[in-house]
Amino acid sequence: MSPNTLTINVANKSLKIACPVGEESALLAAAQELNLRFTKANDKTCANSSLEQSMLMTALNLAYDLLKAQEAAEKEKLVLESKIELLQSTIEQALIPTEKDPA
Repeated sequence: MSPNTLTINVANKSLKIACPVGEESALLAAAQELNLRFTKANDKTCANSSLEQSMLMTALNLAYDLLKAQEAAEKEKLVLESKIELLQSTIEQALIPTEKDPA
């Protein structure tokens, strides 16, 4: 699919962004999340902070959250793999024929 152009607003600035067809709502949601985080970061920093400093802090916080989410996903993956191995072992044990006691 070829990208189309979408206009988003970030930090009170309009930006035209190339966006793959069908991904418009995801890009708008990302812009909304960025604006929310930017506003929070801007409220917490001193009034002397520049737009660039506030955006940098927002980007760093987003990168940190991404790394934490990836770490959590990797841990969850390992837990699930362990559970799958246990289930496979249990199924294999259940399928092993048992010898009948001679009467």
